Amino acid sequence: MSPTSSASSTSPVAALVARLSDDIRSGAFPPGMALPTHRKLAAQYGIAVASATKVYAKLRDLGLVVGETGRGTFVRDRPMQREWDVDDEARLSSSAVDLSFNHPSWPDRSELLRSTLRELTTAGDLSALLHQQPPGGRRHEREIVAAYLRDTRGIDVPGERVFLVGGAQQGLDVVVRAALRPGDAVAVDALTYPGFRMTASLAGLTLKPVPFAEGVPDLDALEATCRHHAVRAIYTMPTLHNPLGGVLNEAQRRRLVDIARRYDCLIVEDATYAYLVDDAPASVVTLAPERTFHVASISKSVATGLRFGHVVTPASHAGALMRVIRATYWSLPSLVTAIATRWMAGGDIVRQEERQRESAKRRQAVARKVLRGMEVVAHPSSLFLWLPLPEGLRMDRVASALAASGIAVSKAQAYATTRHAPHALRLGLSSMTDEQVEPVLTAVREVIERFPVE
Repeated sequence: MSPTSSASSTSPVAALVARLSDDIRSGAFPPGMALPTHRKLAAQYGIAVASATKVYAKLRDLGLVVGETGRGTFVRDRPMQREWDVDDEARLSSSAVDLSFNHPSWPDRSELLRSTLRELTTAGDLSALLHQQPPGGRRHEREIVAAYLRDTRGIDVPGERVFLVGGAQQGLDVVVRAALRPGDAVAVDALTYPGFRMTASLAGLTLKPVPFAEGVPDLDALEATCRHHAVRAIYTMPTLHNPLGGVLNEAQRRRLVDIARRYDCLIVEDATYAYLVDDAPASVVTLAPERTFHVASISKSVATGLRFGHVVTPASHAGALMRVIRATYWSLPSLVTAIATRWMAGGDIVRQEERQRESAKRRQAVARKVLRGMEVVAHPSSLFLWLPLPEGLRMDRVASALAASGIAVSKAQAYATTRHAPHALRLGLSSMTDEQVEPVLTAVREVIERFPVE
């Protein structure tokens, strides 16, 4: 993080790291810029080549540069906090470690992207990628997604009910626009995905919080909410709840569907993190296809910048969804769709999902060891964990202290749909390297334990 002694702060390596860090963070060195080779950097600043290697290693640890074998070192694209909306969950900053957001990383992804782009330049009519797609995507690409859902999720739907969208957030937005109206009541978990909260607020929806029982939504409370209020829809994350990591079992899913049918509620099933759970029960959309919107994306498994997702819609709402897509963003960029569907059809996404599951299990095991004795709430293969703070400890003070130490985290208030939020933090685990997980979580624990309980 910061230098630990005056000697280190005045060493040639530390001085050059500070200088280059300032240039990167100020924008003088823009994202994607190629930095000098180790040898050229050494010659330019009069240091040894070994010292130049240490400089780039420290910049890489700070998350400011990325090295690519055979190509060199490049300034990493990390938006500063001022570039994000102040209400955004992530609030990315120049922090050394970002635990507020999950950015999946995997080996050889740059080479896969390069090879895919090369293939696209030689395959068929390249100019077709400059054509506008029909709303919801081209038929053959929607069929690819439908086949992927059938083979990997057990969701057997025709391509005509699958609509391609720019990530799950956009998927939720078009569902809300197509199926709900201002003033409609939506049952949501007391802690839920912040993106849906923002979408609901913009749409003028009324959220009805449902408390938890034994780590999952209390279905008795859900039924009471539907009985006493004119609930139009239920927003649910049955497979790996964000942020608590709960998974509804088959009986609980069937009861949720029964409640929705008896009170004539639509269901919005957010399956963004569902890929992380082995042998999960059947998706809700397979149990109630006539009233369920199934929304997911590859942002949390493959790449946050590859904005590609899908919505499976009830047949009765397909026309409305198509009209909303046409009236808002019309279609995805053809290049994004071509890349994503090639990776989906070729098995690259399935292989990456497998890697992410294994990585999540390893990281959760490390987290349990480092945070032993603290109250940790998480699924064993989740890429995030929920950390309730000791009584008397305020989340805003802890989050500020962590930020001062170069660690960004999310506060519970971003997830709360109730008036008062619990004092807790959500920690994302996929934006770090494997080597960073233990020392970073150790630093989190140390910051928390330094606080006197009020």
